[in-house]
Amino acid sequence: MSELWFSIFDRDIRVVCEDSELLTMLTSVYGSMQITPAKTLVPNLDYHLYRSDKPGKEYCVHREGQKPVYSDDDGLFLYQFEKDMTIKLEGIRQDLYFLHAAALEYNGNIHLLVAESGGGKSTTAWALMHHGFNYASDELAPIELEEMKVNIYPHALCQKTSPPEPYSLPAKTLYTSRTLHIPTEAMPCKIVADSLDLQSIFFVRYDPQAALPTIKTVSAGEAGARVYANGLNQLAHASDGLDAALEIAQHCNCYELQSAGLKETCELVAATLGKDMSS
Repeated sequence: MSELWFSIFDRDIRVVCEDSELLTMLTSVYGSMQITPAKTLVPNLDYHLYRSDKPGKEYCVHREGQKPVYSDDDGLFLYQFEKDMTIKLEGIRQDLYFLHAAALEYNGNIHLLVAESGGGKSTTAWALMHHGFNYASDELAPIELEEMKVNIYPHALCQKTSPPEPYSLPAKTLYTSRTLHIPTEAMPCKIVADSLDLQSIFFVRYDPQAALPTIKTVSAGEAGARVYANGLNQLAHASDGLDAALEIAQHCNCYELQSAGLKETCELVAATLGKDMSS
């Protein structure tokens, strides 16, 4: 039996893990957020993860004080653990405005990629990491509204399918029944260590029929509506989060990105931000 501790959004999470395979999955996905706790540290969230001997219920996620949640495969197990943990953290950190977005750093600022599920957000983020962008998150972008800084969430980048060349997956990729996870130590870039200023948001839409990617500026009103639609804890904020969504949109540059070929998309994003992609 092993005990792991993670610090996520300045909150401490303890995970007691009974199985070596589960331990490997957790350290691959959350290893960059692992901490060595003080002996007196009391966790904000406490989990017990183990294998079950119940038919069709091979894996179990059990948060202290709640009923166990079972799954029959490793991909669903990771999904259930992350879903429960992030929902609880959203409740604990109601001061943050949580967006479902990938977050990358360039030139000291954060740039968000927002898309519907399957819209190419994580794949585009992975490609941009090969061109001088650094990694902060591919799932959650919690924003401090007063300072408009984005908190980091550097878990393993999650892909549903393998990206094309030259952005193939590294050897250390964790394969589950449902998803592919790239650990931070296998990424071709630096990992962001602290919250940074939000500078831009790209609303990504993949079009497989498009010959070339395109970018257009989005008005603050339209961007605010899109920010709100991709929020995860809007109701925790004043005016049901509408004012905060508009404030976020007004603070930064907002674009609609119709992605096409990955290399061409990266070049267009970089050109929009004034970055030389010759490297």
